[in-house]
Amino acid sequence: MNNKIYLLAIGCLLLATSCKKAVETSSVQISQKELSNCQKVSCPQIDIEYVTVKSDTKASEKINAEIQNFIIASLSIGEKEGKNSASTIEKAMKDFISLYRTHSAEFPGLSAEYFAEISVQEKYSNKEVFSISCQNYLYTGGAHGYGAVSFLNFNPQTGKQLYYEDVFENVSDFEALAEKLFRQQQEIPKEGSINATGFWFEDDRFYLPETFGISKEFITLQYNQYDIASYAAGPIVVEIPIARVNDLLTISVE
Repeated sequence: MNNKIYLLAIGCLLLATSCKKAVETSSVQISQKELSNCQKVSCPQIDIEYVTVKSDTKASEKINAEIQNFIIASLSIGEKEGKNSASTIEKAMKDFISLYRTHSAEFPGLSAEYFAEISVQEKYSNKEVFSISCQNYLYTGGAHGYGAVSFLNFNPQTGKQLYYEDVFENVSDFEALAEKLFRQQQEIPKEGSINATGFWFEDDRFYLPETFGISKEFITLQYNQYDIASYAAGPIVVEIPIARVNDLLTISVE
């Protein structure tokens, strides 16, 4: 009896170990309410939720730094691309609020307060890849706000970002498959112009979005508003089943 109990315990331990996530994460939530300068004075609404990698390694430091950079960049409106002066998320939040107050003082007729919603969530992880979706939606005046979705993929062992050429053996073959499925989804003739139904692909040539998401079921391609069509067209998402790209992948997705 004791031997049976021992073997059962070992089996459960092995099962638990095998099912343990390759990347351990925790969730963080922040809002403007936590800032000292918003305790007594009304501030624009800022809601941020993001994941952090819990392990204390160089790889986790790199991944967490990229997540922080995305959040800071999302809040850094009015600055030149790539020139984000804030070094922390809290500083970026304060800068966003300060800019709103400057603009509302310059334009007293500003009809609505600024607001920002930012979310960074895990899509998929195993020993070879850690994929996250990065979403933001900001209103900074005008007829409507603007939102976008992008993705970040990492090697969880090194923290290195993974791009198309790191995930697919032949990016051209993957792009050809993506175009085929895009044309089918958007009902564009196989031999016709890629812009036949009103898209804005430059030089009338299909191309992949800058980032892509990875999950157990799909490779996700997202074209945000204004990427290849008007704002009214909304985001355009192509989900390519993993089964269609297994032969092209350099990583294992199970």
